[in-house]
Amino acid sequence: MTQPAEQRPERPEGEREALERAWRAPRGWRLLSAVNNTHIGVFYIVTAMVFFVLAGILALVMRTQLAVPGNDLVDAQTYNQLFTMHGTVMMFLFAVPIVEAIAVYLLPGMLGARDLPFPRLSAYAFWAYAIGGLAFFCTIFFGESPDGGWFMYPPLTSKEFSPGRGADWWLLGIGFIEISAIAGAIELIIGILFTRAPGMTLMRMPVFAWAMLVSALMIVFAFPAVIAATMLLELERAFDWPFFIAARGGDPVLWQHLFWFFGHPEVYIIFLPAAGMVSVMVATLARTPLVGHRAVVMALIGVGVVSFLLWAHHMFTTGLGNLSMLVVSAASFMVAIPSGLQVFAWIATFWRGRVTLDAPTLFLLGFHFIFVLGGLTGVMVAVLPFDWQAHDSYFIVAHLHYVLIGGMVFPVFAGFYYWAPVFNGHRLSERWGRWVFGLMFGGFNLAFFPMHIAGLMGMPRRVYTYPGDLGWNGLNMASTVGAFVLAAGVLLFFIDAARTLRRPEKDHGNPWGAGTLEWLPPRDYGVRSIPEVDSLYPLWRQPALPEEVEAGRHWLPGTVFGGRETLVTSMRDARPLHLLRLPTDGWPPFVAAVGTAGFFLLLTVSQAVLAFAFGLLAIVAILWWLWASDQPPPTATADVGHGVRLPVNAAGRASHSWWAVIVLIAVDMTIFVSFLFTHVHLSMAAEVCPPPGAALPPLQWPLVSGVLLLLGSAGMAVAVRRPLQPDAQRTVRWLAGLAMLSAACALGFDLTGHWRAGLDPRDQAWSASVGMLLGYQAFHVAVLLLMGGYVLVRSWTGRLQPAARATLDNTALMWHCVTAQGVLGALTVQLVPRVLG
Repeated sequence: MTQPAEQRPERPEGEREALERAWRAPRGWRLLSAVNNTHIGVFYIVTAMVFFVLAGILALVMRTQLAVPGNDLVDAQTYNQLFTMHGTVMMFLFAVPIVEAIAVYLLPGMLGARDLPFPRLSAYAFWAYAIGGLAFFCTIFFGESPDGGWFMYPPLTSKEFSPGRGADWWLLGIGFIEISAIAGAIELIIGILFTRAPGMTLMRMPVFAWAMLVSALMIVFAFPAVIAATMLLELERAFDWPFFIAARGGDPVLWQHLFWFFGHPEVYIIFLPAAGMVSVMVATLARTPLVGHRAVVMALIGVGVVSFLLWAHHMFTTGLGNLSMLVVSAASFMVAIPSGLQVFAWIATFWRGRVTLDAPTLFLLGFHFIFVLGGLTGVMVAVLPFDWQAHDSYFIVAHLHYVLIGGMVFPVFAGFYYWAPVFNGHRLSERWGRWVFGLMFGGFNLAFFPMHIAGLMGMPRRVYTYPGDLGWNGLNMASTVGAFVLAAGVLLFFIDAARTLRRPEKDHGNPWGAGTLEWLPPRDYGVRSIPEVDSLYPLWRQPALPEEVEAGRHWLPGTVFGGRETLVTSMRDARPLHLLRLPTDGWPPFVAAVGTAGFFLLLTVSQAVLAFAFGLLAIVAILWWLWASDQPPPTATADVGHGVRLPVNAAGRASHSWWAVIVLIAVDMTIFVSFLFTHVHLSMAAEVCPPPGAALPPLQWPLVSGVLLLLGSAGMAVAVRRPLQPDAQRTVRWLAGLAMLSAACALGFDLTGHWRAGLDPRDQAWSASVGMLLGYQAFHVAVLLLMGGYVLVRSWTGRLQPAARATLDNTALMWHCVTAQGVLGALTVQLVPRVLG
């Protein structure tokens, strides 16, 4: 398909200039409208590191409070807010965002793509996270911060025991920030699967890309559970729907099931990208291919799968059955096998290669030491009798930090030293880097290793002071000194980074001699031409590749239509499929993020009218960017180099947007399944189902509703199969209108049936769970009516065409999802009482 490099002609004059014009970034304050990954990735990284520093400052205040017994630097209430905010910011606003940020910045270059496939989605995800996160953090300055721990267990966080707004800030703010993380995950999944350089098969993909793919898929199936949990608790607090109030049929342990189904996989969502970075860096720094590449990839997948069996690992003391605890304990041991396999692969690679003790190497060696110790204590707490003794002690605090800081922060800092030249061509100082590593490594171990001993001596977590006669004094003073030494290392790093990044930009020249594509000459447009890949380390196998790429001798050497473009390739073997036109910089993602953040944050302070105005602003901004995205191409095919013409855009399963909606549906269905689990869990806990005072809707109402939903789905299925020529548009509009009417009538029958049954979600938890399912269906019907109306408008204006039909295809997919949810929800509500009865 391709010509040898020496036979490929030089590119036409002016082609590079056209490419630079298409990808030129806005200047000044207009940079806020940028959507290119090279800018959004930097914004993301800087913001995540700001949250890292803020959470670290909170930790220093806590350590100062605990340095000596009986300290009165802060009172108990303030301390509760400090440790809640520290844990929340570190877990939700730093740990997951920093790995997504590095992926947004690095992955397009590593995959040989010009950008990720949904740049505006990346921009929206970032701005929603940044605005919402900063607003959430500022609550600490007004005494409005949550104080129930980063895990927010009810009944402590119920309205009765947390009457202020702190818990609401957490529930609405963090729930909304998780939506941002999911948006980023969808972008990464589609980008990794469909925008790799031609020839980059799945097994030629860098391990970091594999790690981000597994991690993003885990986000898709783990984060919806915590979104569901936050919705349930906020409904309880705001409207007195008693999901977690035991006296009214609720169950506080239900929160733990939902939260830890997210919370324990999150540990591996954080660790796996860091492990992927380690695999890439180890191979380069050892100057040899990674030992056991295929086994490491399988280990990443294994960790991702097994981690979902571990959520009850945090619930060994909640009174679960013996069988459940034994299964989870066994899974806790099992997850150490693929994790250990990766560690041995890294050690073997270092052993086989030629290693010099550069700054990134030092951080990687420190990571090995700390993470292995954290893994060993993880195996210890998998032993049930030991966990019963160590639970909620400082031993767990030490274990958590050894795993998370050792397993993620040290690889991230290694990555900063390793990939800094990609940003502006300059390496960070080696001399300063050794000091940074020494202070961070020594300070970390001095801060957290004594906590193991203090925990075994009986020091509990989350205490703001302690008497001086328990033997903890020296250990706590050592931990405090270590925390400040660690902070000094971080401060020194930021000084070095600021000094280095202010230097004039230059080409990096691949200073580490790496073999992966992100070290090709960097530009705003990524690469001048997209290379053909035939190995795992293309820069090692093809030393002349940078010059060839810069000369435009590979795929897509310029801009076909004068805008931003990249290639879509097949999922498995990366065959070129079609040309993807990318959106340019613009304000819609920023405006949509402001609207979304305003909606959630204003709801928190009970400004409902203003909140819904911001929500409407977000919807208008999203429709604004969608209207411009799905446009018919100027020509049906385009020359992408080597004399090959590819289609421009695609429809149905050939479209990357179709697969993005499939991933979105997976998220949506996971939230729905969480609500189904809630209903079944509460039904099984009830002495009688349905409980006294509750009644099932008469069977005819959900039956008619289900038939109407299926009719609407059938109408959309037929509409998708209709040709979109102008003379067939009327039939498509009639079918879409019929589907909208069917969905609205189905919801009407559902509401009528529940009203006739006397459903009151405030009576008891069972009725509340039924009301939640009904409310979730009502929300989706509203979304369908909005999407259906959008399809009608595009058809009326002539913008729904055979070459621009993603709106119709994707709307039909969502229609089928809502139909499935409506039918499954009704069946569950009707069948569970009959089965339990």
